Order: sequence, then C-alpha cells, then structure tokens
Amino acid sequence: MQINLERIDDNYLFKCTNSNGNCILLDNTSREGATGVSPMETVLMAVASCSGIDIVSILDKQKQSVTSFKAEVQGEREQVGQAKPFKRILVKFFIDGELDPQKALKAAQLSFEKYCSVSKTLEPNVEVNYEVHVNGKKVA
Repeated sequence: MQINLERIDDNYLFKCTNSNGNCILLDNTSREGATGVSPMETVLMAVASCSGIDIVSILDKQKQSVTSFKAEVQGEREQVGQAKPFKRILVKFFIDGELDPQKALKAAQLSFEKYCSVSKTLEPNVEVNYEVHVNGKKVA
C-alpha cells in the first residue's frame, strides 16, 4: 500500500493520492481559509469508514436490509509533550432499515474486536468505544 503526497499551494494544502488515483485534500485547519481536512480528522474518518465497511458487509451477509448508515465520531485528545494524540474515540453508528438490532450490535462488536485494521492500529494507545443506534433507538 502506498500513497503520494503533493503540496498544491503556498501554504499547507496537500493532495494525497492512492495507487488508483483517488485523492483527498489535507490542510492545516487551524488557519483561516483551510480547504482540506486535518490529518487528525482523517484518523477519525478512517475509524468510522473502516468499521462502517465491516458492519455493512456483515449485515449484508446476514441478509439484513440497511437503508441508511451514518456515523458520528468524537475524538478526545491530550497534550503529550508538543503533540496532542487521541486519548479516546467514540464512534456512534446510526443504522436504519429492516434489521435485527442485536445483529447490528454484534456486527459492530466483530468489527472493533476482530476486523477493523484502523482501530486495531490505534488500540494499544487509544481507547476506542462505540454505540449502535437502530431505527432511532440505542441498542444495549
């Protein structure tokens, strides 16, 4: 796996491109006029999308009908020297459709405990938690 990064303005805007030619824009979002997302925001995006792919895939295999899938991710950071790494991440999934809430919860559990490479990468240093909401109700 490889990505290429290229600076595309006179400030901090970078274009990151994968081997298929797909790209995202990264920027220093602490400055006014930033047009990309911050590197730390991409970490939160990566956790949500990696586990999202897992959950949707598992539910598809179980013949569960997902009509809407959304996630909200909150990251809590702490000062460590000059850096501010994540201390905790909470991912809230909002899934609608004709599906068994317990199967949705189990799919999320499997993602975070077994399949999601992003959360597994963060796991030694970051507490990653999740919630599952099905058709507007939090699943216990």
